[in-house]
Amino acid sequence: MMVIGQAPGHRSVKKGRSFSGPGGHILQKWLEQAGFPPGYLHEHTYISSLTRCDPGRNPHGDGDRRPSPQEVALCRPFLEAEIRLLQPRVILLVGTMAVEAFFGKVRLEDVVGTFEERDGMLLLPLPHPSGVSRWLNDPAHQELHQRALELLSEWRVAYEL
Repeated sequence: MMVIGQAPGHRSVKKGRSFSGPGGHILQKWLEQAGFPPGYLHEHTYISSLTRCDPGRNPHGDGDRRPSPQEVALCRPFLEAEIRLLQPRVILLVGTMAVEAFFGKVRLEDVVGTFEERDGMLLLPLPHPSGVSRWLNDPAHQELHQRALELLSEWRVAYEL
């Protein structure tokens, strides 16, 4: 299983480990809700991102800055090479930027709880597990998110993830 996020954040860079902040703890809890054991995120998944560098803090003070389209385009060949080499059965697309990089311009509420199969890989869109994101505050969004975790749980068993 591969996890693709937006970019490494400052905590991840400082600790040398992707999703090492609060978002990583939440993402691990989501995996546990889908039946994966504690520690699965960092012990058994390949974690990557749309860009390779920490884009820095958002100038408005609410989390990390979104990488620019140019930054994403510059790093895309590296991500595509990782996918070709790994050939993961499941790719978790974490957050709007990662989802849109694979699904095009979409609203999370239109794709979370669904998936696409491409070249034998299952692409599962998820919201970002950041404390800055308010997407999961909506009960309808929580239902979509739960549906996504149910799909992941089914795949865990079916594909022995």
